[in-house]
Amino acid sequence: METVQPIRDLKQIEEMKKKLLAQSARDHLLFVLGINSGLRISDILRLRIRDVMDHGGRPRTFFRLIESRTMKEKTFPFGENVRNAINLYVEETGQWPDSDEYLFKSRMGSRPISRQRAHQILNQAARSVGIQDKIGTHTLRKTFGYHAYKSGVDITWLKSIFNHSAPSVTLRYIGVTEEETDDIVIDLNL
Repeated sequence: METVQPIRDLKQIEEMKKKLLAQSARDHLLFVLGINSGLRISDILRLRIRDVMDHGGRPRTFFRLIESRTMKEKTFPFGENVRNAINLYVEETGQWPDSDEYLFKSRMGSRPISRQRAHQILNQAARSVGIQDKIGTHTLRKTFGYHAYKSGVDITWLKSIFNHSAPSVTLRYIGVTEEETDDIVIDLNL
């Protein structure tokens, strides 16, 4: 398996969002949900409309799921960007809030898109906006972790989210370089 990178540049993230929204609200939601939740692609692809919408037709503010890989139940919040992306998707598709259909439904019947198709969608959009790093479905999860860490989220919390054994594993996983950790200066003058 090839090692992929997070998208570190916020401008490139915005360009990806615009590109994917121009393609379809589904592809845009896939990206926005992935970079804002830290979920594995296998968990994202098995989501159904009813998982993200309440009975009143509004996006949920959070949802629970049992992770497919760890079998642990986790609660994930939906921030404003995710809720907006869900609304755009529902407007485009006309889905009912209690629908049992997959959120990322394939055109080939009643199944979700494949991991390979998700990879293809993300890679094509990344290349079209000039991202040269290796990009894949895991890029979504790594981008979430990288930007959460850079915004001040404690690495031990991210370690827990990713089910890693040590903070050093998480730092390596999210693409924080030694150079970046060396730049952290603690200016403590008690």
